[in-house]
Amino acid sequence: MDPQGCDVVSGGGLPDARLWGKSAGLPAEYPVVCHLLDTAAVAVALWDAVLSPRVCRRLAGVLGVEVDEARRMVGFWAGLHDVGKIIPGFQAAVPEAFRRLAEEDGYGGAAEAGGYLSHETATHWGLVEFFEECGYPPVGRLVKKSASHQIAQLLGGHHGCFGQVLEARRLARPAAYQPGLGSGPGWREQRLAHARAVRRVTGARGVPVGVLPGWAAALVSGLVVVADWLASQAEVIVDRIPSSGWVAEGAALAEHYRVAAAAAPGWVRGAGLGRALFPEKAFVEQFPFPPNLLQADVAECLPQLVTGSGLLLVTAPTGDGKTECALHAASVLARVSGASGLYFALPTMATADAMFARVREFAGANVEGERALTLLHSMAWLSSQYEPRELADGSPVLADTEAGRWLRTGRRGMLAPLANGTVDQALAGVLPLRYNVLRLLGLSDKVLVVDEAHAYGPWMHSLLVRLLEWLGAFGAPVVLLSATLTGRAASSLVNAYRRGAGFPTASDVEPCYPGWLFVDAASGEVSEPRQVESSRARTLRVETRQVRWDVQDDTGQAPKAGGRRAALRELLAPVAEGGGCVLVCCTTVAEAQYTYRDLRAAMPELAARPGGLRLLHSRFPAHERARVTAECETAYGKPGKSPGDAPAGPVAAVRPGSVLVATQIVEQSLDLDFDLVVSDLAPLAQLLQRAGRGKRHERGVRPEWSGEAGAPRLVVLEPVGEDGAVGVPRSWGTVYDASLLRRTGLLLGEPGNRDVAVPGDVQRLVDAVYADDFGDGLEKAARLELERMDAERLASAAAEGQLADLTAVCAPSDVNGDLAVLSERGLGVTEELLTTRLGADSGRAVCVYAGAGGELTLDVEGQVPLPGSAAGRTVGREAVVLIMQHTVPLPGRWLAGRSTENEVPASWRKRPMLADLVLLPMRQDANGRWTCRLGERGIEISDEGISEN
Repeated sequence: MDPQGCDVVSGGGLPDARLWGKSAGLPAEYPVVCHLLDTAAVAVALWDAVLSPRVCRRLAGVLGVEVDEARRMVGFWAGLHDVGKIIPGFQAAVPEAFRRLAEEDGYGGAAEAGGYLSHETATHWGLVEFFEECGYPPVGRLVKKSASHQIAQLLGGHHGCFGQVLEARRLARPAAYQPGLGSGPGWREQRLAHARAVRRVTGARGVPVGVLPGWAAALVSGLVVVADWLASQAEVIVDRIPSSGWVAEGAALAEHYRVAAAAAPGWVRGAGLGRALFPEKAFVEQFPFPPNLLQADVAECLPQLVTGSGLLLVTAPTGDGKTECALHAASVLARVSGASGLYFALPTMATADAMFARVREFAGANVEGERALTLLHSMAWLSSQYEPRELADGSPVLADTEAGRWLRTGRRGMLAPLANGTVDQALAGVLPLRYNVLRLLGLSDKVLVVDEAHAYGPWMHSLLVRLLEWLGAFGAPVVLLSATLTGRAASSLVNAYRRGAGFPTASDVEPCYPGWLFVDAASGEVSEPRQVESSRARTLRVETRQVRWDVQDDTGQAPKAGGRRAALRELLAPVAEGGGCVLVCCTTVAEAQYTYRDLRAAMPELAARPGGLRLLHSRFPAHERARVTAECETAYGKPGKSPGDAPAGPVAAVRPGSVLVATQIVEQSLDLDFDLVVSDLAPLAQLLQRAGRGKRHERGVRPEWSGEAGAPRLVVLEPVGEDGAVGVPRSWGTVYDASLLRRTGLLLGEPGNRDVAVPGDVQRLVDAVYADDFGDGLEKAARLELERMDAERLASAAAEGQLADLTAVCAPSDVNGDLAVLSERGLGVTEELLTTRLGADSGRAVCVYAGAGGELTLDVEGQVPLPGSAAGRTVGREAVVLIMQHTVPLPGRWLAGRSTENEVPASWRKRPMLADLVLLPMRQDANGRWTCRLGERGIEISDEGISEN
């Protein structure tokens, strides 16, 4: 017998301590048995610290054991995840250690290192036999119905993807079908010896009654992944490497596990993991103002309905305080259901950034326990609010609501007790992406708040429906917020949650507006919708003007009567003299830029004033867009934020004249207030969102030209062609559906819809624009044309919904013991497709400026050298941040023309964030403009952002 192990030939039963599990960054190899026990200890600590008592009870229930035994079983399973490292191929990665093993006849010799078999696949193949030995329900005719196979498959998925269900005949002779498992008897014996040792040390004697339901399997799988990651940290391992000659016998293993179990809670806390607690507080204790009518009704009546988990749907106009309503409701739902966290999901990065400070402020004052808060979207690390602070020595300075390094790394952000970000971060949990179970774990016991639930097209809506099925199965509370949600869409969301909770029969849902309803997860019962009066009831004056679409005309020429340019001049003329603020919302970036230039030429005095004329759209470099957005929030935000405003409450003077020309990025979650809103024609829901920026806040004085203080005004510019026929300009492409634009134009053109009672008429109009019989009163030709456009819209929506069905993971009830369905992708389905909104093909570019000597910089002044441009230079984290702050999103069709001139420096390709960027080498022409070529396309960068020239 080797002094470090056991007699592997005779199967003496002791794990061989020469078999290593970790080596990277360590002074010596770490025995695999030690890593297995560490991971088991961490999994138990995660059970204690992260899972709520409700979830623990549910898991114990589906396993058919007591809670304490379920806790031991989950730790035991996690401890088996790397048994598959006991194969020749893996052990050969450390040649010196493998050579010593090869001297043992039982290991079969060094030649067996040939042939690749991943260690996680080996775990899947190698554990079925052991679980049957433990008395787990054995493999029968249907392998996927076997708990022995399912748990082995679950553990084989600890690197983020699950293997296919194995065939019974192959499981009977695994080494024959997978030579990489090792032909020598020592490999099999050691896998069994390690597994038996882990079971013995953890004390897990329970046996599951059957396969886990989909929700439970996903949750346990995510827990195993997190336990493995925490136990794999070099700082965790380095002081725990056994001394030379250590023997993995019973007492030594028990002591190793005892020490790990004592330390594991600290490792979990150090990562920022744990449960947030929501103490009982009245609304007025949570916020520094009394509740409005909606907030007061939810605060009074929701607690009477909530006995556990469920879904709350709130529908109310923009500006009616839905955010505070949601945060208060989330605290009620979390406290009663036992949920241990919150994720506040928004449609865009800009809206998520804007919400982050509000969620952080709320958490700081109203949440106890673990309160680490993450910001989740692809550019979150560029947010100044989210940037970690450091002391002079580089150590982090963290308030208890700030997420530390561990949670900010990789795919871990959703695991934080509190998180705020984009909705796609949550939807990724129901796409077959690697480690999707981590997102599901992160959401499984949080309150999910989805803001702007109406704002998603068929693709995103279908994914949200699937996510709600999973959340219903988890029993996770949900709050859905919407300003303009159709009854049909509301029904699909509510019934998805009910299906997941075990109630497949659909329930008719007719939301009140404004109002709310609650779905009880335990009974499936949908409460009677509660109609609530609005604290901001008002009349929206809607004026539709049909205008010739002259956005291509020379801005130096006088505008022609009946055109868009003339209409804007007329509408904005009072601003220059009488003051006040106006929003002009355009459909495309190019038309916003043109409108800005045209108004600058038409209103030179206003444009010359500081802040007199502003432009906001998505095609600015990131740092410039952030600056302009912050400037707009100050200039047009709530009273008290603008220069000269009183600290709070109404102001006594009309704001200086100012016009913001923008795209639709201003219509969601940005708290802006204008005296007049002018918008190009858009679908009704978007127009109502934009109208919500009109006279949004109480102000003591508004300009006389803006009309009644309680009657916001929306002017809609409906495009007509040279022949006078209403139609969608070609320049709009497919930004909006032509059918919805036509329906909206017709609906708003009806005399009875010129004065819209908000909120009284909103639900009626939103439902009317989608009505099946909408065209019945039209003349035959108009009706047939609308039917043609409707058919295209419905076909497109069906195609997007079908694609979502094909690409999304199945509903939790359809997992049926086979976890591979959570990882399977259809033919041609790539990660790029799954992580991009359908039809939102785009990429990011960075402008670099060529100086007289050929040097490249990130700024026009030539003061910021291009990082990593010199040969041999590396790009550090600060340089990556600097570069990304200068990037700008561009349409995919633009980037298709890239050439070698647009390639990034070689040093950037080593950084994933930079590797796919497109370089735009700008040169100054004779007119002082900075331009470049991107394929056949001319590109210009100016104070208007990126544009074609």
